[in-house]
Amino acid sequence: MSAQTLHAGHLFTPRGWLRDARLRVEHGVVAAIEEGEPHAGEALSAKFVLPGMPNLHSHAFQRAMAGLAERRGHGDDSFWSWRETMYAFAARIGPDELRAIAAQLYAEMLEAGYTHVCEFHYLHHAPDGRPGANPAEMSLAIVEAARETGIGLTLLPVLYMTGGFDGRPLSERQRRFGLSVDAYLRLLDTLSALESPGVRVGLALHSLRAVPEAAMREVLDGLSPLPSGEGARKGRVRVQSKREVAGWPERSPQPLSRGERGFPIHIHIAEQIGEVQDCLAVRGARPVQWLFDHFDVDARWCLVHATQIEPGEVRRIAKSGAVAGLCPTTEANLGDGLFPLAAYLDAGGTLGIGSDSHISVSPVEELRWLEYGQRLITRHRNVTARAPGESVGETLWRAALRGGAQASGITPFGEGAGADFIVLDAASPLLAARDVGSVLDSFLFAGNTPLVRDVMADGQWVVRDGRHRDRDAIAARYRAAVQRLVAMP
Repeated sequence: MSAQTLHAGHLFTPRGWLRDARLRVEHGVVAAIEEGEPHAGEALSAKFVLPGMPNLHSHAFQRAMAGLAERRGHGDDSFWSWRETMYAFAARIGPDELRAIAAQLYAEMLEAGYTHVCEFHYLHHAPDGRPGANPAEMSLAIVEAARETGIGLTLLPVLYMTGGFDGRPLSERQRRFGLSVDAYLRLLDTLSALESPGVRVGLALHSLRAVPEAAMREVLDGLSPLPSGEGARKGRVRVQSKREVAGWPERSPQPLSRGERGFPIHIHIAEQIGEVQDCLAVRGARPVQWLFDHFDVDARWCLVHATQIEPGEVRRIAKSGAVAGLCPTTEANLGDGLFPLAAYLDAGGTLGIGSDSHISVSPVEELRWLEYGQRLITRHRNVTARAPGESVGETLWRAALRGGAQASGITPFGEGAGADFIVLDAASPLLAARDVGSVLDSFLFAGNTPLVRDVMADGQWVVRDGRHRDRDAIAARYRAAVQRLVAMP
């Protein structure tokens, strides 16, 4: 991958806007950020450039069922009734369908401004629940889709063992998700050997109801702890920066073992009231309370949803340095509830966003509804901005960048980080007369017209003029795959 230089009239950074910023990109990594006027021969000169957004929670296969669970059933619909519809749909998906769906989704993500995705992947086996000849086949379909589209990937294979807090066996529809601890650790080792500059591997515990305490302990006890001091608070783990990974050969001759490297650790937690009630009944504590009482939760962790938490739990999550993984459009679609955002930000908490079930594939919509949900429940405006004069848009984008990078196990924006950028369409009427003081607020709150013009991921231009480089071919495969799925009895 050749070196190139980009010029941004205005570059958004975690510390604010830089004017006339020149970015030197080498081997997919930001080698330097300098000040300077545009030069002839630069790969890009644009007015507004932002760091690309990590998407910290994705179930790729669910993109193909978006809109198919919106008819009312018998009685009151809820997350639990939606889950049965999801199980039935998942039972039809094989590796070819998963690859086609994930590629379509990832191309949509890139066009929307996501440049990295954490795939919370639990479709491990054949649709009938039996392991295939290659236990990693479904995981490899995800890796292939990410490589084809150019999006950065943190693959999070999921440990899923029981059907409830009481340890009941998996239901017939859940069997394709299930792995023993030994099988799970073998899968982690197999996938870790595939790491490359664009692909990382972490681990995911589906939920407290799906993973018994002894199994959690066996998996987590083999991981290296965070270093002490400042690095621990910032979520730095032993192998996480793209600068380090870029120095590896295409495939490490001796992949790091679980005990030699740090993994991001993701878990669904406290999403639904029923989950909290079951945890209280069986374990005598609320889910977040129980997790913190039994495990050392630190900045490696991403606690997905956490919509049903109390003030003391808010403070514990914030103090730990863990990321709250918020998925506002899915949480709204499923009736999960609202995360206590203002209290969490005031406690110094770290957050990121994900599109989860993909009823929306847009960082703009996730961040907009993160703020709008707070406005509806508090009946105040500009809730995310916690000090006078702060921009809601800048606060949201900055917070989600930081938390998304931490949860993905990648270096946050700056020298040594992956070259992941989005270029806004400065010619759009929605950005007319906007300057650095208002452009991010207008990007997030001025409507639904797409404003992402170009996207670079890992140093490659994957979107130009709003279109993914392989949009048509990927969409054709996706349409064929979905038609097969819907036609199945």
